[in-house]
Amino acid sequence: MTAMKISAIELYEYDLTYSHGTYVMSKGRSAKQQPSNLVRVITDSGIEGWGEAATLSGNYLPVFAGSTRAALRELAPLLIGQDPRKSTHLQRLMSSVLMGQANAKNAFDVACWDIFGKSVDLPISALIGGVLSTELPIFEAVPLSSTEESLDYVSKRSAEGIMRYQIKIGDDPVKDAARARAIVKAFPDIFFFVDANAGYTLLEAQIAMRALEDTNLYVEQPCRDIADCAMLRKISGLPIVLDEAILTHADLYRAKYEVSAAAVNIKLGRLGGITPAVAMRNAAQDLGMHFCIEDVWGGDVTAAAVSHVAASAFPENLMHTSFFNDWTNEHVAGYQPRSRNGRGAAPTGPGLGITVDRSLLSAPVASFS
Repeated sequence: MTAMKISAIELYEYDLTYSHGTYVMSKGRSAKQQPSNLVRVITDSGIEGWGEAATLSGNYLPVFAGSTRAALRELAPLLIGQDPRKSTHLQRLMSSVLMGQANAKNAFDVACWDIFGKSVDLPISALIGGVLSTELPIFEAVPLSSTEESLDYVSKRSAEGIMRYQIKIGDDPVKDAARARAIVKAFPDIFFFVDANAGYTLLEAQIAMRALEDTNLYVEQPCRDIADCAMLRKISGLPIVLDEAILTHADLYRAKYEVSAAAVNIKLGRLGGITPAVAMRNAAQDLGMHFCIEDVWGGDVTAAAVSHVAASAFPENLMHTSFFNDWTNEHVAGYQPRSRNGRGAAPTGPGLGITVDRSLLSAPVASFS
């Protein structure tokens, strides 16, 4: 393999506005836009790669826009002179300087995989297992709102072909259950599940799950702590999916053997990029678990990265994925990849398979060489 080194890195900042008004989760967490960051990693061979790190407010995970931006500046000089194709080495190198800060590491990891793919003229999916799915099932979230607003949202989006929805819950368990029931009843041919985003106390989760006991819904991350989610198995037979609590392989094993979780969410920005996401995806497959492949938030670059990890997963284990550029208004790569009629596919071009239009971006906020 011909020698290659990272010669320069540029950091860009922009805002991603939610294309459906206000995004609302449990306990009053809401936003009309989220800050995002793009990294451009340039090599001495002239090949460049792009990665993205977006945040979903500071009260979703223990990370926020300021910490991600500071971490990007801390990590960038460390990568100058490194071979971008040595993904495991780069992960160890970044972790030797910063513990955690997976969201920032994600951007650099994705950009380096973009470079690797371009250097061998192959899409990232070909390098992480090969394409197993050319039609990815796409889901969207129904923000926490009134029953009427939720019904209107599903009606509009299902007309565009979306047939899988995550109903946001996590405030009042009785009202949440009634709203979820009304939505499911109104659209019997659509697949729904509910997501509390770790917003319930153990008591609230017990009330909600008992109120939904006779439905076929599964419940995503009802409580933040894995032990609390495990205790819910004693009072409800509803399937549980874990999301925010899954950070390590140890968490993955606890999800299966302590919670008997039906599935987990694997998010690139929460784990640190394509490299750790593929490792966890493969472990989940070996454990016979189902999973969703997605990210915390993002635009075109994020959607492309997610699509490659999802497309190369075992189809029988992949529940669904999300293309966040369907959720946001700004498109730095021509709104690619793009879902059609509720299905998506990974780009087939080299690397991420998309082209970022730098004319749509402001000047870099920081440069390193």
